[in-house]
Amino acid sequence: MSRKTPTLLVFSGGTGTPKLLIGLKNVFDEAALSVIVNTAEDVWVSGNLVCPDIDSVLYALSGRIDEERWWGVKGDTFTTHEALKKLGYVEVLKIGDSDRATHILRSELLRAGKSLTEATRILAERLGVRAKVIPMTDDRVETFIHTTKGAMHFQEFWVLWKGEPEVLSVEFRGVDAATPSAAFQEELRRASTVLIGPSNPITSIGPILRLRGVREALKNKFVVAVSPIIGRKAVSGPAAKLMRACGYEASAFGVLKCYADFLDALIVDTRDDVVGSAREINGVKILATDTIMRDVKSCERLARFILNIIEAKD
Repeated sequence: MSRKTPTLLVFSGGTGTPKLLIGLKNVFDEAALSVIVNTAEDVWVSGNLVCPDIDSVLYALSGRIDEERWWGVKGDTFTTHEALKKLGYVEVLKIGDSDRATHILRSELLRAGKSLTEATRILAERLGVRAKVIPMTDDRVETFIHTTKGAMHFQEFWVLWKGEPEVLSVEFRGVDAATPSAAFQEELRRASTVLIGPSNPITSIGPILRLRGVREALKNKFVVAVSPIIGRKAVSGPAAKLMRACGYEASAFGVLKCYADFLDALIVDTRDDVVGSAREINGVKILATDTIMRDVKSCERLARFILNIIEAKD
């Protein structure tokens, strides 16, 4: 049973944070959640715009997400994808049939003149999601990974190359000309507390922070982040590799450095042998708990831990 809480603004990528959102919607009032989602990994596939991070958030909050892969729709079929492959057309992403319906509706809304923010709101309503799910921008931003194999879109790097090439640098094309969506700006103006979920600090949270005015605004908020790194390994995905390539230590210390200019508290895992018993680093409170989310109960436990931090602040 949910409890009445203050509104909470969450910054999300596509794997760790959607897991946490499942706990947050059960511990917080879901309608009090506003989720700002990375769009720099979006890609057009077979004529439709795929927004992996937005879709993972929508599917997590609507109870549809495949909890084994943490992307796509549980129980989905891949008939269209396999039929295209037999015709000699190989898609960059393996897209399920129900998942593809989401992409088709989004793309039709965009072609009809809706913004990505408007299209996402419509999708959320039709999926029964009560939280506000807001794209970070309505402008085009794309993450490119520069590797020893050449520059490639993040999806090509992660899906086709399985994250194996050596990374030289990370580029967010279009970010300097992009602005936060109007809905994002409004939520950021209103929020007193911001939670940065356990998503990749470089390619999931990094693009959100690169948008004009965001980092500066966060300096006037109470900001809590959950580290996606335990020891020197990422819980999932290429976060550790990308952090090292961008000059950050692959550890909770590196996560703190990514957010150092505005962060108030960093949640780390109790098993983190790098941070150890530290309780404060450079003015940032270090709070330890079990951050591994194996099931709904563990998602809720971490959400309650976060709620206690926010309530203690107030």
